[in-house]
Amino acid sequence: MEKAPIGIQFKTLPTDPGVYQYFDKNDTVIYVGKAKNLKRRVTSYFTKVHDNAKTRILVKKIHRMEHIVVPTEVDALLLENNLIKKYRPRYNILLKDDKTYPWICIKKEPFPRIFSTRKVIRDGSEYFGPYPNVKTVYTLLELIRGLYPIRTCSYDLSHEKVQKQSYKVCLEYHIGNCLAPCEAKVEEGEYNNNISAIRDIIKGNFRSSLDQFKYQMETFSASMEFERAQEIKEKLESLENYQAKSTVVNPKITNVDVFTIIADESYGYVNFLQVAYGSIIRSHTVEIKKKLEESDAEMLPLAVIDMRERFNSQSKEIYLPFEIDLGPKIKITVPKLGDKKKLVELSQRNAKFFRLERFKQMKIVDPERHIKRLMQQMKTDLRLQNEPVHIECFDNSNIQGTNPTAACVVFRNGKPFKKDYRHFKIKTVEGPDDFASMEEVVHRRYKRLSDEGQSLPQLIVIDGGKGQLSSAVKSLDRLGLRGQIAIIGIAKRLEEIYFPGDSIPMYLDKKSETLKIIQQLRNEAHRFGLTLHRNIRSKNALKSPLDEVEGIGPKTKELLLKKFKSLKRIKAASEGDLVHLLGSAKGVKIYQKLKSL
Repeated sequence: MEKAPIGIQFKTLPTDPGVYQYFDKNDTVIYVGKAKNLKRRVTSYFTKVHDNAKTRILVKKIHRMEHIVVPTEVDALLLENNLIKKYRPRYNILLKDDKTYPWICIKKEPFPRIFSTRKVIRDGSEYFGPYPNVKTVYTLLELIRGLYPIRTCSYDLSHEKVQKQSYKVCLEYHIGNCLAPCEAKVEEGEYNNNISAIRDIIKGNFRSSLDQFKYQMETFSASMEFERAQEIKEKLESLENYQAKSTVVNPKITNVDVFTIIADESYGYVNFLQVAYGSIIRSHTVEIKKKLEESDAEMLPLAVIDMRERFNSQSKEIYLPFEIDLGPKIKITVPKLGDKKKLVELSQRNAKFFRLERFKQMKIVDPERHIKRLMQQMKTDLRLQNEPVHIECFDNSNIQGTNPTAACVVFRNGKPFKKDYRHFKIKTVEGPDDFASMEEVVHRRYKRLSDEGQSLPQLIVIDGGKGQLSSAVKSLDRLGLRGQIAIIGIAKRLEEIYFPGDSIPMYLDKKSETLKIIQQLRNEAHRFGLTLHRNIRSKNALKSPLDEVEGIGPKTKELLLKKFKSLKRIKAASEGDLVHLLGSAKGVKIYQKLKSL
């Protein structure tokens, strides 16, 4: 390893593969990276303009660097992984998974015990795992103990101790859970045959045990020992049931690792499936926190190396969604169809489900992080310059051309902000003209916000297609706000997203959170707009010609309707009837007014 001022080291860096470490002024490692060509990679940090603000900050903080030359790029990847775990640099991706996982241990001793443990002791014992899920370990151990009677005691069952009869059988023997090797009631060879069968089951190979149990069941049945045959049948069914739950694809696919990755703006999620004899014997997903907007191709190799090392995988073949270089000893397969492709798709589904679960947990545990992630996702999906923290959505309402109105609803941080909702009665447009109505309300809304110095939204959503969007854009142009506020339209039929000046719509994934927010905005604007429209229509429906007659107030109208029951009968009443009810002055006046209607 070499140490030198970074300015000088530029000139002397080799063009070989290797790993570089950046240090800050406190001599703390802040970044570790790998390179196929050290000189070219390191120089790029200081000679190009970086779009990512975090990378620009990293470069400013670099005080010195060190590098290590290695034979191949794969060696660089392995070394990079080890150094990241050792130093945990601030600007490197972080694989969030520091748990101690359980293992299944076959103890190296006479008449071996089988148990779960979180400590791996290098004493010659066999360890299988680690298992990401403790429940999987308990289920497997329960299955094994139901199939094969193995001891659970911690006695030293050396030949000398057993010959001296140092121990007595315990309850486990009497209830059939142990063969009592402590009193030499079972040969060590017979016991070890059971251990071999258990070892195969743990590895995912069920065939030999299934064949053995079937043979025993048939033998007992043939010799009329039906109770023992039934016991073996129950064990056979337990093993077949366990195998059925874990079998996924072609049993010829064995000793294979499967890795896939999905990512958003801030995190990557890598799923690992370990397959043996056509069965998944392990599934695990890790969350990777991005630091410098790393791509999938940058994150996946590091995650593959880390998880294979952590779970002690010796598989010589790996299925991946795209090519990466892990050296000549490991075969990389990118499946295109068939059972192999199904395995990759299954891994991707596991990664997606894990990501969704993290989102649900995030909403509860860390709502601020959830909101930030959501805003970043919307910014990316809608190609915005800024995160749409403040969004406003417009919708027109008119039924059969009457009572035209419009509504504006406001979302902040992805949630309704009802305090800022606004209704509009259309003032300058006659008849059902959606385009002109949209132009009017958008102009009125943002002229007022501008005049009052209020904050403008980062995004406007127009409920409608190209026509309504174009009308809204005209208003922004007149106000000089075009370019200051992003604006899109959403057409209801196929949920098409339109951008100004672009005749080809964009389609978001139906399960996209961005689309769900836009749909929620649109639906809320529609609901809110209809409330005003209904109120106006209700008021109009309650209006009566009597309201237009001077001298008729609420009490007089109530008195007339109580007496005559309907407007038609009131109009048909004689002058004398009205005078008798209301008095001469008011009765004559109302009679004359009603006759003129």
